[in-house]
Amino acid sequence: MSEILVNKLTGTSTAGSILVTGEGNSTTTNLQQGLAKMWLHFNHDTPAVLDSFNVASVTDVATGSYDPQYTNSMSSANYTVFRMGQAESSNTDCTQYCFNKATGSVRCYNGENGSARDLANTDASVFGDLA
Repeated sequence: MSEILVNKLTGTSTAGSILVTGEGNSTTTNLQQGLAKMWLHFNHDTPAVLDSFNVASVTDVATGSYDPQYTNSMSSANYTVFRMGQAESSNTDCTQYCFNKATGSVRCYNGENGSARDLANTDASVFGDLA
């Protein structure tokens, strides 16, 4: 068994790019590109941030809508947002999506059965390039 203990990884040819060899040794993956740049577990009922990474604050915009602001901005608004929410009633059509993407924030929406709804368990994560 081997163990490597480090506090920092830096690429030798490009400081911000570390390639990891994939299964079968035939492909590589850029380590930094595969990491979430922001994630948030949010109780919109309260509202309260339950856990987060790279989230400076969250603005409660309206019923069903909130804006997480990033501690470190994205390089552009061309990033990917994944959303998930836990329905709070049975036989529910639960809808989550994001819009108004900016380099420092994104608008998140939650709905149930066609109406805006503050959910006690809602999540968002962002993948892309930091500024």
